[in-house]
Amino acid sequence: MSSTKERATHLVARGREVSSRAQGWAERTIFWRIWERLLENEFVDRSVALASKAFVSFFPTIIVVGSFAPHRIRESMFHAITEHTGVTGAGASTFKTAFRSADDVRRATGILGLLFTFFFISSFTTALSRVYVKAWRRPKIGRVSGYALGASWLVGVVVYFALIGALRSILFGGPKTAAFAIFAVAAAVAMWWLTPWLMLQRQVRLRVLATTAVITGVAQTIYGASASLWMPRTLAKNQQQFGFFGIALSLVTWLSGAAIIIVVGACAGPVVAEDTGPLGRLVRGRGRSEVLVPGAVPSLPAPPRAAGLADAIGLGAATRDDET
Repeated sequence: MSSTKERATHLVARGREVSSRAQGWAERTIFWRIWERLLENEFVDRSVALASKAFVSFFPTIIVVGSFAPHRIRESMFHAITEHTGVTGAGASTFKTAFRSADDVRRATGILGLLFTFFFISSFTTALSRVYVKAWRRPKIGRVSGYALGASWLVGVVVYFALIGALRSILFGGPKTAAFAIFAVAAAVAMWWLTPWLMLQRQVRLRVLATTAVITGVAQTIYGASASLWMPRTLAKNQQQFGFFGIALSLVTWLSGAAIIIVVGACAGPVVAEDTGPLGRLVRGRGRSEVLVPGAVPSLPAPPRAAGLADAIGLGAATRDDET
């Protein structure tokens, strides 16, 4: 009996030792440091906030701006968004109605309403900039700078959607062609390379943002391509259960996944850029150790305590930014 108890005690001790060694090895890897940065940035809570801002601010702004754009650009934007989100059936019809009723939108909006759309888009870009600012531990961005960032980023997004939609029309095979796939990945990487550069007020070297650009751009392209496999079924199921609200629920589901990709890419960027190993040296460039541009305001120090799982949903921090 005592022998059995001793063996059980030995196995438990051995299991704890193996677990401790595995945890020690994991904590020395760059993936663990990225995980810690994700916890520090409350990645679940921040992703939900970003997705909700996109739903109530980004999409209405795109529809309003698209109504003032030429017909060809508006059609390109419509096809790019529906293909990327995988929206079909009633959801696609809703999008089509919104994009193709340009005259009604223009009459309802007016010039004053168009000006107000920049305040709406700034609501989304403020949430987006907070993702990058906190990931890089940068000082907060002023309100006036936030409006300028929103306008600049909106122009870039409209150009991106217009180019993707136009190329899909030119290449009749659309996503099935290798040329389109290569261009789509390159365009996504370029957009998510310039996005954090703008959101960080051009104070972080463009080169060191390559990690964020590649992770976000490639993952978003794959995610958008995969949406055609699962989004129609999700949309049909939600619509059958919740009616028109089901379309909105499906879109929020897609946006939540896209937001998580953005947050992961944002948190991986600074960790890789600050790495002292070969990967960090490759990202920074030969003989370079700095990640900020000359004259940039120094970054904030790391938090005084290690983040825990509670921080992922915003419950572990003693104080929180007012970002809603």
